[in-house]
Amino acid sequence: MNTSSESHERDGGNATDGWKARDGGNATDTGGRGSPRIAVVGGGIGGLVVAGMLHRHGIAATVYERDRALDARGHGGTLDLHPGSGQRALAELGLTEAFRAEARPEGENLRILDPAGRTLGHHAPEPGSGTRPEIDRGVLRKLLLTRVPETAMSWGRRLTGVEELPSGGHRLAFADGGLADCDLLIGADGGRSRVRPLLTDARPAHLSAYLQLTITDADRRSPGTAAFVGPGSLMALGDNRNLGAQRSGDGTIRVSVTVRTDAGWLDRQRFADLTWEETVARLHGLFADWDPGLTGLIDACDAGSLVGRNIEALPVGTRWPSRPDVTLLGDAAHLMPPVGEGANQAMLDGVLLARAIAGSGDDLGAAVAAYESEMFDRAASIGAESARLESMGLAPDAAERMAAFFG
Repeated sequence: MNTSSESHERDGGNATDGWKARDGGNATDTGGRGSPRIAVVGGGIGGLVVAGMLHRHGIAATVYERDRALDARGHGGTLDLHPGSGQRALAELGLTEAFRAEARPEGENLRILDPAGRTLGHHAPEPGSGTRPEIDRGVLRKLLLTRVPETAMSWGRRLTGVEELPSGGHRLAFADGGLADCDLLIGADGGRSRVRPLLTDARPAHLSAYLQLTITDADRRSPGTAAFVGPGSLMALGDNRNLGAQRSGDGTIRVSVTVRTDAGWLDRQRFADLTWEETVARLHGLFADWDPGLTGLIDACDAGSLVGRNIEALPVGTRWPSRPDVTLLGDAAHLMPPVGEGANQAMLDGVLLARAIAGSGDDLGAAVAAYESEMFDRAASIGAESARLESMGLAPDAAERMAAFFG
């Protein structure tokens, strides 16, 4: 497989069969029939990849994104993009050089500590030898948006309902009262997908509770903490509890707390009703027997910055009978524990689905079936490994096991 952006420009950038967008984006096929109306629900990383790839192949698609703008809310931390998935997608979109200009190879630096503050593992590739550089999520989405025409982005469109049309395809209803019809519906709308129920009754299962806090302008405002975290990230692992920190390219350090507990734990904490001092004290209570150098990460965080959510995953091996008018990608298809694969697999999904559509002539059913066949097997294998890592990371001997894994 050649993943260079140059070879894609020559060989894969323009579709040679199937539907081609002409005359300002109005697609027609060689028989004069109208092009398929493709709707991508969700303008996250996977949705932007599939839309960008389709347009690169001359096939029109519209992305319906619930946020009103790219920066309507925070994007989260950084991602390590893998050569065979995330980086492959960027290469096929002609974004390799832009990615290299924005990526942070030093972000691969990772330290693993135990609750006593001892460093048990340190992954620090020599300069130029790393294969999985980090990039901020927001920066990555901005890069991907350069491959999706502005006219193909429909912002502020929160999906509220889907109706199957008698003639085939679906009618989408949005919170603003708008409607849109499509021949192929691509659900790229995350772990709580509204599109998924059209295909399967599978639902995400609770794994743990996750809290994120931030230290803005860390090098200036908290230089000791910034030096302790280093250029990349650290993970302190103990029985059913993790404390982590990750540096972003904007100078922010994101501190995370993961607790193996039941689905109602976050609600019972009532963090929104606590003062910041009470919040910090409660978090310290979770790590009362941990090294103060580690728990000092909590003290350095910005007041009021805590955001909590439950971590969930779909059953490993989730599948459904293929349909020609709807499919899923990314977390909507195979929500996994957040151990580094989710975004990468979503990006690869987008590439492979778009390629299947571009190479299928006018047979959407064949394209969807071919894409799903490969995706199901790949997601089952990677999902099983992700589940194993997630379980390992919250085990009684998590620090020792993770240090051995990364060593």
